[in-house]
Amino acid sequence: MLVRRCPWRSIQLHQLWCPRQIHTREAIHDKRWPGWQVIIGIEVHAQIKSRRKLFSESSTSRPGEIPNTTVSTFDSAFPGTLPTLNPKCVELAVRTALALNSKVHHHSAFDRKHYFYSDLPAGYQITQRYSPLASGGYLKLSKGDVSVGIQQIQLEQDTAKSTFDGLRRTSLIDLNRAGSGLMEIVSEPHMRSPEEAADYVRTLQAVLRCVGSSDGNMEQGSFRCDVNVSINKHGQPHGTRCEIKNLNSVKFMTVAITSEVFRHIELLESGYSVSQDTRGFDENKAETFKLRSKADSPDYRYMPDPNIPPLLLSEEYIETIRKTMPDLPDTTRVRLRNLGLSERDTDVLMAVDSGHEVGFDGELGKGAVTYFDSLAQQRDPRVVVNWMTHELIGQLTARKETFSDNPVSVEQLGELIDLVQDGKITGTSGKLLLKHIIANRSSSAPSVLARELSLEAVSEDDNASTRAWCAEAIEALPEEAEAVRQGNPRVLNKLVGKIMQLSRGRADAQNARVVLEDVLRR
Repeated sequence: MLVRRCPWRSIQLHQLWCPRQIHTREAIHDKRWPGWQVIIGIEVHAQIKSRRKLFSESSTSRPGEIPNTTVSTFDSAFPGTLPTLNPKCVELAVRTALALNSKVHHHSAFDRKHYFYSDLPAGYQITQRYSPLASGGYLKLSKGDVSVGIQQIQLEQDTAKSTFDGLRRTSLIDLNRAGSGLMEIVSEPHMRSPEEAADYVRTLQAVLRCVGSSDGNMEQGSFRCDVNVSINKHGQPHGTRCEIKNLNSVKFMTVAITSEVFRHIELLESGYSVSQDTRGFDENKAETFKLRSKADSPDYRYMPDPNIPPLLLSEEYIETIRKTMPDLPDTTRVRLRNLGLSERDTDVLMAVDSGHEVGFDGELGKGAVTYFDSLAQQRDPRVVVNWMTHELIGQLTARKETFSDNPVSVEQLGELIDLVQDGKITGTSGKLLLKHIIANRSSSAPSVLARELSLEAVSEDDNASTRAWCAEAIEALPEEAEAVRQGNPRVLNKLVGKIMQLSRGRADAQNARVVLEDVLRR
C-alpha cells in the first residue's frame, strides 16, 4: 500500500501538539484582585480597506448602503462560482505583518472552516487557520515597557450581517458585507490588565490606520475583538480561559474583562471550577453571559480549499512593500518632536483622524499629519502647528465638523499664514479670514479675500486711521478713558480691544496702544 504524506495535515497536527513557549512577566499586583494574576489574549478581526472583496469583483459596502446591493454570485454562494484572490488585500495584509514585526511566509494556504449559520451562505468560511500569511512578531504598547507578542496573522472572509427584527420576530440578512476581506490578528496571552488590553487595541488601531490597511472603526464594525481571559494565583499555572465574543468598543472591552475577572474569582473562591465557555457581553448589565460551552462548540472540520492554490510570495515582493511602507506612529511622533513641536501639539495632530485618513487600497495622504508636512515646508513648524491645532481644527470643532470635512487647502492656509507673518494682515484678521473660508467653502486666495473684505492691515505710517479709531473708542468708553488719564493703566487693554473691534482687526495692536496713549495724554 502506498502512503502519501499530506503537508496540510502535518501542519495541522504540528500546531495541535507542538508545545507552546510560556511567556513570563514579573508579577503585577493589582489592588482590585489581590493575589490573583490576570492573563489576557485578544483576537482582532480587522476589515481590510480595499475597494473590492477578498475573492470576488464586488465592491465593499459602506455604512448606510442599501442592503443586498453589493453582492456577487460568489458572495451569495451560487453553485459553480469560483474565487479570485484580490491582490490588494494581500498587499495590505503584508504591510500589517511588517508593521507588527512578523515573519511573512513565502508559502501560505487557504482552508475551509465549516459551520452552518444564516449569515454564511456557503456553509463555510475561507480562512488561513493552519498555514497563515504571517506569524510571530510583537506590538510595543504606548505605556510602560510592555510588548505583546503576535501569534499569527491570517486572511479570511467576513460573514454577512444578521439583524434581529423584534417586532416581526425575524432575522434579516444583509449580504453586503459577505466576502469582504478580513485580517485576523491573534495575540499571545501577554496582557495582564484591562488597561493593557485597551492600550493594545488602541495601539493596533493606530498602526493599521497608519499603514492604510484598515480604518479600525469599532463603532461601524470594521474592527472587532474577541478577548480570552483567565486568572491564576501568583506562581501557579494559568487557569481555564473563557472567550468573550464581538466586543465593539474599547470602553466595553475593559468593562467586560473586569466583569469576567471578578466572575472567575467568585467561582474559584467559592470552591467551584471555571468552565471553558464562549461568552457574550451585556452592555446594559455590564456583565458577561454564556453563549456556549467548550463541549457544545462546533467541529469546524477544517480542510484545504480545493479551489484556491497556495499563496506564494517572493522575497522581492515583500521587500518592495517594506521599502514603500509609510512611517509608523512611533517614527512619526519622533519626527514631529524633532521639528520642535510640543508633546501636546504632537498628540493633537496624531489624534485627529489618527494622523491619516485611510483611503481604499492603502491610499494615504489626506490626514492631519500629511497636511501639516505639506504646510510646514519652508515655514516655521511651530507657527504652522499653532494655526492648525488652535485655529483650523478649533473652528472645525466649533462647527461640529471633523478634519475630513476641512475645506481649506494647503495652499490657502499657507498663504494666509504668510500674510500674517509678513504683516500684510493682522492675526485677528487672519482668524476672521479663516472663518470666512470655512463658512463659505471659498476657494479664493486669502490675499484676494482680504482685499474684498477690507481686512488688509493698516500700516504703522497710517496713523490717521488709527487716531480716528482711538477717538471713537474714547467716545464709546469715556469712563475707561478717564480712568487711564487718572493713572489706572489696567483698563487700557479694554480700549485697545475696542479699537481692534472698530478696525475689524486691521489695526496693529501694539501700534494702536502707542497711538492711544499719545491721544490720552493730550
